[in-house]
Amino acid sequence: MEDKQIVRQFTQNAFELKNHLAQFLSIESVELDKFLKNAKMELANLHPGDNLFDCADFYKDIVGDKHLADLAAWHISSKEYIADTLRLQQNFSKDLVLDFGGGIGTHALANAMSDRVEHVFFVDINKTNREFVEYRSKNLGLEKKLSFYNSIEETKISKFDTIVCLDVLEHLEDPSNQIKNFHKIMKDESIAILNWYFFKGENNEYPFHVDAEDVVSTFFRVLQENFIEVFHPLLITARSYRKFN
Repeated sequence: MEDKQIVRQFTQNAFELKNHLAQFLSIESVELDKFLKNAKMELANLHPGDNLFDCADFYKDIVGDKHLADLAAWHISSKEYIADTLRLQQNFSKDLVLDFGGGIGTHALANAMSDRVEHVFFVDINKTNREFVEYRSKNLGLEKKLSFYNSIEETKISKFDTIVCLDVLEHLEDPSNQIKNFHKIMKDESIAILNWYFFKGENNEYPFHVDAEDVVSTFFRVLQENFIEVFHPLLITARSYRKFN
């Protein structure tokens, strides 16, 4: 499918996101709208604060379908912005694509629609997310181009041609270590598409985001030591990178 057609399809109905979510959760349309409206604060209220030993536990064991709702609400209400992130990845994505922390699957599905992409390896520690995106891929006829994993190691792929990691790094205890791992599994010509938001919000609406000064400083130092930015003209937070060394 052509890039413009993929983006146009997303802006029309977010790849049928509301229908997929209603069917997957077996929920009526009116109830779904309420579910989406309160999604952000309900997810924030689930966070146990300082009592959380490992942030990965929050996404594996605590969030349930609240994470789906939060992500869906964001993708539906911000379609123009997300359409630009799709335009960005369509500029670079090819061959074997790793979608790390792929959430509800918007970017993985778009990449699977692209004729330049051979296969998308969708990695997410949340079982509900993986099952939902697999459900969506079957509904969209893309199941042959996507496979689903709990970790990068499970993919058995040593080098990826493209890495997509959006709205994930700020959720990790050690984001700098994650981009070091990306560096190891990239070819010299590979592109990594990344963004981050190291901020807990004005009213602590993102209590699950990392914002510690030492963690953030280390992240930017590691980024600058290992990657060089590849310019793109889109006015969005996502950035594209090649290996620097």
